[in-house]
Amino acid sequence: MASSYEPIVNANPELQSYYHSLESRIGFDLVLGGARHFGYWEKDTYWPFPLGRALRVMEDKLGDTLALPSGARLLDAGCGVGILAIHLARSRGHRVLGIDVVDYHLAIAQRNIARAALPAAQVEVAKMDYHHLDTLDAGAFDGVYTLETLVHATDVPAVLQGFHRLLRPGGRVVFFEYDHDFVRDHEEVRSAAAKNEKQRRPRPKAFKDMLEEAGFADVMVQDYTDNIRPMTRLFFLIAYIPWLIVSLLGLERYFINTVAVIDGYRNHDRHRYLAIAATKPSVEC
Repeated sequence: MASSYEPIVNANPELQSYYHSLESRIGFDLVLGGARHFGYWEKDTYWPFPLGRALRVMEDKLGDTLALPSGARLLDAGCGVGILAIHLARSRGHRVLGIDVVDYHLAIAQRNIARAALPAAQVEVAKMDYHHLDTLDAGAFDGVYTLETLVHATDVPAVLQGFHRLLRPGGRVVFFEYDHDFVRDHEEVRSAAAKNEKQRRPRPKAFKDMLEEAGFADVMVQDYTDNIRPMTRLFFLIAYIPWLIVSLLGLERYFINTVAVIDGYRNHDRHRYLAIAATKPSVEC
């Protein structure tokens, strides 16, 4: 359990600006009902509704990838407003500590947990930066996961090492993530980019190497890019007219999310959405 002292939080103005922007709040709260992640569709469709069903499917995909028994102790690293933590607690009986660095996320998460009427302490949240996890006991968790939040890390090797320390032997780490800047310097990515600009994107070997360097084994990478396309298309359609206006007025730098949505859909072949999982070995080498 996290202590009560003031947590160490890395300065990350881009992250804070992203989550506090009006664009993000409209997208997350009005369109996604508070969720901060993509939905999952088995087949592409031009009618993605209801979105809530696809969001729950993605959450179940993450739960399935963790592959832990009921009652497992989990760390939700970047819990947002607690939607995934609550879902895993309700549907699988897991016990979850959610951490986040955005104050309003934590305030809403506390309200959502109270409304969920779960058993006492089954889901808890605390302000904490996943770069600084020293106040949590080593080996205290069966699983650690991120859902589209590791992308905000400023020192990924340190984060992975921290996750490794927190897991018991045999524990699982799972990331559902998209477009990671932190793998662009990986040798394989640079080599591919030199040959083909369209391949300047996350590659499975880059993730495998990073996790193995942190001490993990049995790395698995699955590509869910096609399974999120109905949502990227929906966001493109919603953002298109605002983007035209923003572009006409030369205000792109003030509406980064809108520009990113348009670019992401138009250049979908350059963007990957990956499910990555690994295990902390039962016996350290």
